[in-house]
Amino acid sequence: MQAAASIRRALLDWYSRVKRDLPWRRTSDPYAIWISEIMLQQTRVAAVLPYYDRFLKRFPTVQDLANAPKEQVLAAWAGLGYYSRARNIQKAAARIADAVAFPSDYDAIRELPGIGDYTAAAVASIAFNRPHAAIDGNALRVFSRLTAEPGDIGARVTRERLTAAAGALLDRKQPGDFNQAVMELGATVCLPKTPECGKCPLSRHCAAYAARAVDQYPVKLHKQQRTEVSETLFYVERDGQVLLWRRDAGSKRMAGFWELPVQTQLKSPTIENLAGEFRHTIVNTTYRFRVVRASISTKVDGLVWLPKKNLDEVPLSTTAKKAMLCLKKHEPGEAARAATAGR
Repeated sequence: MQAAASIRRALLDWYSRVKRDLPWRRTSDPYAIWISEIMLQQTRVAAVLPYYDRFLKRFPTVQDLANAPKEQVLAAWAGLGYYSRARNIQKAAARIADAVAFPSDYDAIRELPGIGDYTAAAVASIAFNRPHAAIDGNALRVFSRLTAEPGDIGARVTRERLTAAAGALLDRKQPGDFNQAVMELGATVCLPKTPECGKCPLSRHCAAYAARAVDQYPVKLHKQQRTEVSETLFYVERDGQVLLWRRDAGSKRMAGFWELPVQTQLKSPTIENLAGEFRHTIVNTTYRFRVVRASISTKVDGLVWLPKKNLDEVPLSTTAKKAMLCLKKHEPGEAARAATAGR
């Protein structure tokens, strides 16, 4: 018990001194906290920051989000990835708007679309001071090292043990700060490959550190294989319009988003030049895209001409956006401006 109290005190003292100044930590609004937690699912803080304020300005209340056209929500989310999150938050917003108030207890929050155990615990503890341990990837790593957990981190029984350990250590008077402190520790100090144990407020309590075996935790018995895929995207522009195609509403990935066409969708395109190349990673697959300017002389089924000036108003996929950046960098005017700026 004394060790648990010491861990809580050390962690919260450390967090109060070094926590990052993040916009969602400056509010007690459960709607804003919920949006941040959904955005942060499997997404780095640095990637979320430019989206968070912009999204809340566009949809400042849960009613605004619930009533917005789906296309606007997807367009505001475009680039963050995992787009089922955007569709789920709008479904959840509709439920919350109907209920008049944001649900304040864990079970009710957990029932909302797109919310799992971690997000429900995070929102309940941070927004409503409910005593639930929020266990994300960072927390699992912290507690696996703290307890020198020997089980495979990918196994359900291992995660259940770590969740129980986190629950036992949770500061029930300050559950929101405690959960955020654990997340902060995992994100900034207890790193996956190069943990900075000399800066860790819990090092004297850490079983892995005491055994000089921090790099051996968490235990991963089954490493996922990575694959690489190469693809060419075609940019076809005519009379101020760009040729695109839209994923079906029932698509398993990025339903409703617009994409640039690939070779199999075009009939003998005339390639003009290579505009650039970029990489894009989705889970364990790395895509290597070539972007080429091209023209076509025949009608192509399944593709649509959209006004170039209106592309900011539709949900473009992340790969389409990255391709557009490649094209912009290789525009003659852009190259000339860059050369002039470098003088």
